[in-house]
Amino acid sequence: MKTKIFGLFILFLIATTVAFTGNRTEKFKVKGKCGMCETRIEKAALSVEGVSKADWNLKTNMLQIVFNDTKTDVGKVHIVVAEVGHDTEKQKAKDEVYNKLPDCCKYDRASGEKD
Repeated sequence: MKTKIFGLFILFLIATTVAFTGNRTEKFKVKGKCGMCETRIEKAALSVEGVSKADWNLKTNMLQIVFNDTKTDVGKVHIVVAEVGHDTEKQKAKDEVYNKLPDCCKYDRASGEKD
């Protein structure tokens, strides 16, 4: 009986470890100003394979993502968010893309600005 219980316990531990392997949570600043920005930023982040959750906070300008680090890395999320027009801590959006954002979405891009 003890062997069966021990075997089930080990099986449970292995299953739990496999289920949570690779999942990481990261937060970083992404510039934006409104609800349309929130939708755009979150959609871009979720388009990266391996990202399972993306939540951008309008008040803090912080994007929190949950991702599988065996499938992607946080750098890829910075890149795709910048590709839709939003500067991040590590990646600046191209001017052409930023200029196409609706007026309500245009945030301050002052050079040398540290938030």
